Amino acid sequence: MRDQDDGERDGGEHDGTRSGEQDRHDAGAGDGGAARGDGAQDPEPRRGRPRSAAAERAILDAVITLLEAGEPLAGLSIERIARTAGVGKATIYRRWTGKEELFVDVVRDMEPVDPPVSGTEGLADLRVMLESLRTRGLAQRSSVLLHNIFAQMKSHPKLWDEYSGTVIAPRRELMLAAVRRAVAAGELRDDLDVELIDDLFVGPMLVRTVHRPDAPLPDDLADRIIAALVQGLAPAGSTAARA
Repeated sequence: MRDQDDGERDGGEHDGTRSGEQDRHDAGAGDGGAARGDGAQDPEPRRGRPRSAAAERAILDAVITLLEAGEPLAGLSIERIARTAGVGKATIYRRWTGKEELFVDVVRDMEPVDPPVSGTEGLADLRVMLESLRTRGLAQRSSVLLHNIFAQMKSHPKLWDEYSGTVIAPRRELMLAAVRRAVAAGELRDDLDVELIDDLFVGPMLVRTVHRPDAPLPDDLADRIIAALVQGLAPAGSTAARA
């Protein structure tokens, strides 16, 4: 997805669409930049100076506005996003190294916030994370924009790799850690591969949320998945149940 953005990075934040007064406003807006004598801004924020939450919010909203207007992800440039947000390109590059990182944060901003887990419980934390997966599935169903963004992300390997590495992988590590705690606490068997156990919990929810978009996602789905796996699927008293 590298396009004219490489040239934009070298070009600073003056793209011909902003006045000097606007550039000076960016420099003093509290987004971490220090003005130089040539009118540009230092590429790194001044030590101890907080970034502007308003500028960051404007950038995220600008991407969403452009996507809602029908712009494809692949067609968005840093220059276009900066112009829509009313900031300079350097303001964006101080926060994100490129479009992939920015787009991932846009998706995370649109998704339901991941709930906190105790970090000490086993099955209880698994239940929290499965419920979070269910609510994200509901969010994709209710938001055409979010659904379309995910569809576009999967057709752009670099962007999908960024999302997988910074969002999906950490969530999976949290799940695996919860499975290990459940095993250590005697809530789950200790003779099975931990990753297999994790897949058995996550798999049914992924099937419902991703592969079967018309499947129901009832409020008690996470509890039902956990109960089915913990109790087993074989009829009580059957040969399979005793095996």
